[in-house]
Amino acid sequence: MSQITSYKTISTISEGLYKEKMSKFISFAIPVFTVDEAMEYVEEYRNKFHDARHVCWGYRVGASGEFTRSSDNGEPSGTAGKPIVGQMLSNEITNVLIVVVRYFGGIKLGTGGLIVAYKEAALDAIRNNTIVERTVERELLVEFDYIDMEGVMRLLKDKEDCIRVGERIFDNQCSISFHISLEFADEVIGKLEKLNSVKITDKGLSF
Repeated sequence: MSQITSYKTISTISEGLYKEKMSKFISFAIPVFTVDEAMEYVEEYRNKFHDARHVCWGYRVGASGEFTRSSDNGEPSGTAGKPIVGQMLSNEITNVLIVVVRYFGGIKLGTGGLIVAYKEAALDAIRNNTIVERTVERELLVEFDYIDMEGVMRLLKDKEDCIRVGERIFDNQCSISFHISLEFADEVIGKLEKLNSVKITDKGLSF
């Protein structure tokens, strides 16, 4: 299986709304990068809308949505969290949390009505956002002797379109940290390793 080098997500926090038989479904689509971040937002919205009957949610985290979870929060099983996540799958987005807050209007919607309501509320929040494509990057720290500076900088210059340079220290012992598109990471690492004094620390993937 080929490695995923880019993914689609949302650009900012957006809000949506769906009303049915006096019940109101307020939705929020939120960009997140970790499961912990997603759950912090869930707790925040639970507290903010503590007077609501239900605060349901779903998230997909990771370039391929490898971390996916949802909650019906007291609604019949499969009527809230699953439709919320389903809209992320339909729109092919990840690193997204969607929270749907329900204020009950006194009239039951039935299983089918609930599925439609949560689905439409989640979709409205997505529609009110902007879907963007992000590149999966690898974060590297390269340490090297001053004598190898020219070789290191030349390699980075050759890939400047896919590199974001961070902190740089140029002394007898030099270091430079940068994010590089996953697509080109192995190539650049291989070339850097051929330089005598270079030490590479892989800090992992960045989404």
